[in-house]
Amino acid sequence: MRIGIVVHGPNIIDSGYALKLINLLGEYGEISVRLGGTMGRTAVIDASLEDIIDISRKLVPSDSLKIFHDDNVDVIFLLNYGKSDVTGQVFGYKVYNHYVEKIDDNDAPIIQIERPGEDDGSIIPWNNDCDLVKELSRRLNLTVVKPEEVYDAHIRQDNAGVNQRVVHGVSPGENIMVNSVVIGKTNSDRLTLISKDNHIVDIMGGELKQHGLEKLGEVDLDSAIIKTGLLRHAKVTPRVISKDKPDNFKVTFLDHAGEDVYRFRDSSLVITVGDDTTLISSDILYRFDIPIIGITDGDLDKVVEDGFKVKNSIIFEVESGFDDICGQDIKRIMFGDKQVSCSFSDTEEVKDKIIEIINNINCKYKVNYIN
Repeated sequence: MRIGIVVHGPNIIDSGYALKLINLLGEYGEISVRLGGTMGRTAVIDASLEDIIDISRKLVPSDSLKIFHDDNVDVIFLLNYGKSDVTGQVFGYKVYNHYVEKIDDNDAPIIQIERPGEDDGSIIPWNNDCDLVKELSRRLNLTVVKPEEVYDAHIRQDNAGVNQRVVHGVSPGENIMVNSVVIGKTNSDRLTLISKDNHIVDIMGGELKQHGLEKLGEVDLDSAIIKTGLLRHAKVTPRVISKDKPDNFKVTFLDHAGEDVYRFRDSSLVITVGDDTTLISSDILYRFDIPIIGITDGDLDKVVEDGFKVKNSIIFEVESGFDDICGQDIKRIMFGDKQVSCSFSDTEEVKDKIIEIINNINCKYKVNYIN
């Protein structure tokens, strides 16, 4: 039997259950494993699992499922460790339905293993309640939850209003991230986002952050990736991967897209704009020993528990609201219409040019050096 396994998110990896389940499922046939989503990449690297879990491509979970479908595997597993049984089951429902929209036939069983080891852990046969589900339920001590149970308990209410989306399993005081941009903070355990003309205009159960909404721009609320709380909960020791430095001093520019930073892993230096982008990007780039120059304004919404930074990184903290303005001028003057520049010889030269640009904007700033 050929088995495809999609691993989603850092929590299932940090808990140790990803590897346990991969080994268990390997008893039933020939397995192939790939990541679904992005934030699990650092967890795969830290756990030294990149030779087992394919992280070579940035894919949403439904696309990872489709790859296995197109490879004609016999069964596909989705491994996840949600913040609660509710968030995990709703996540699986949305992933499965996005997957179904992308395929012509639906023969291969899709089986989700959710929160293994927890009292509320479950196994969900999304399209085929085969004998393997019952056997794994027994071996893993997991309750079998039927798709219609998930729909009746958590999804049906989502259809109450067009351009509304209920976000399940939240707690007060958590950041709300939509497509990797922090747009607000929760103040309740129930959260509903409301959009009009593809723009989020209101919220129930939280407070919106106008600056974040401006960064987000247009969004399809139905297909948007929405997360609350920390992106990674576990306390970890980051694993640094040695790499060959590029022949030229290569500087790249990253503006409010922290989760796309993996494609810059061959850089000598990365310039990041925005507090959260700088926090996420520096944490990821630490694994590849790449320093950053971050442009921030102190408006930080903590999205990872510990943010690591490579020695010799530099953080510019400018006046509130000026990080985007400075970033726009840095991009225009230093990069033009490109995202990569090889016209600088070292970090010091880049820093001096950024200071010149900020001085011309005439805003106050302070420079923090990471030693």
